[in-house]
Amino acid sequence: MGILGKLFGSEEKESKKEKQALPWQELNSIPQLDKIAEASKTKTQAIFKHSTRCGISRMVIRNFESSFDLTESQVDLYYLDLLNHRDVSSEVSAKFQVFHESPQFIVIRNGVVVHHSSHSMITPQVLHQYI
Repeated sequence: MGILGKLFGSEEKESKKEKQALPWQELNSIPQLDKIAEASKTKTQAIFKHSTRCGISRMVIRNFESSFDLTESQVDLYYLDLLNHRDVSSEVSAKFQVFHESPQFIVIRNGVVVHHSSHSMITPQVLHQYI
């Protein structure tokens, strides 16, 4: 253990505190959007639109992940890399009738958007009312 570990706590304790990775599903094709709309009839679907070059987006997704408290059986989480899939991002806006923002969080139930938020307004706790 290093000197900082001795002063501030062990690295072993820190690794135990780490949360399990979220069950992100990569959203990378337009046909997936029809599947998401259909699946939303029986289970809440959520899309996180993320810009990998944006510091604010990186901070928002980190905060989202650290406060996420649902299970995979309660919601399907989709991660959309805006820079690599601009066509999919544009189609999300058109199909679900939301103005594009980045970062953006979109919640879908019964084929329609029931919630969308951006920047500091993105929080996983909003999902509780749609589960």
